[in-house]
Amino acid sequence: MLSTRFLWRTVGFAALLSTLLCMYGFGYAVNQIMFPKPAAQNEAAAPQETAKPKETPLASKDKIQIVALGDSLSAGTGDLSGRGYVGQVKEKLEKQFGKPVFILNNFAIPGFTTGDVLKDMEAKKDIGKAIGQADLILLTAGGNDLFEGGQGIFNGSSDEGFNPGAAKERMPAALKRLEQILDTVAKQNPNAIVCYVGLYHPFLDLDDKREGSVLIDEWNRSAFEIVNKHNNMVLVPTYDLFELNLNKYLYTDHFHPNQDGYERIAERIAQIVR
Repeated sequence: MLSTRFLWRTVGFAALLSTLLCMYGFGYAVNQIMFPKPAAQNEAAAPQETAKPKETPLASKDKIQIVALGDSLSAGTGDLSGRGYVGQVKEKLEKQFGKPVFILNNFAIPGFTTGDVLKDMEAKKDIGKAIGQADLILLTAGGNDLFEGGQGIFNGSSDEGFNPGAAKERMPAALKRLEQILDTVAKQNPNAIVCYVGLYHPFLDLDDKREGSVLIDEWNRSAFEIVNKHNNMVLVPTYDLFELNLNKYLYTDHFHPNQDGYERIAERIAQIVR
């Protein structure tokens, strides 16, 4: 009888002990879930691969070769230092990438329209050869098509002021030629970065109704659609760079940028290709 009682007491005690252990384990698990402890400093962390930032196409080059095409803006008219935006892009990229940057060729000629650029590319084989060797191609074209240096834009009456009607009529054909230029560049060098520099409104302060602003915006939007067809091309917006303090950034001819105006364009290009 005594041995039976002892047996039942032992079984009961074991059951109680098991219950207490289960309760402790359950409580510990809940506590770890709700209030997890930070990993100890000396615990070896699992090795993680750090993704390296992808290099830009220009960053991977040993040197950068620039070719410029277009009109007086790429030629640098208005910059008394003679560098223009092309020369200043060269300087900025040298500092930015820490490698040699060369202006392989600058084929820009003041007064050129899109038609002139296209004819020049077709007539001169060395232009295509240089484009094929370039890492960065810079292009300005369209301003002379629309404004013709002011011809047909000003009707001669100071009372009536700015008249963008003539420019509006010339736009469709000029955009078609711009598309031909960019298509040709893409065929000659499908790998280079091509920056088409968008138009700004040089006569904004003479355009009381701001009709020219709508015209320039229409050109730039259409040019963006053309540029966007090619993976390696980008439109560089410049309108906002000259919208305020216009005279501060224009040369005395009231059409071309001055040295500071070109510097603003160059800085934007450098930011885009970074």
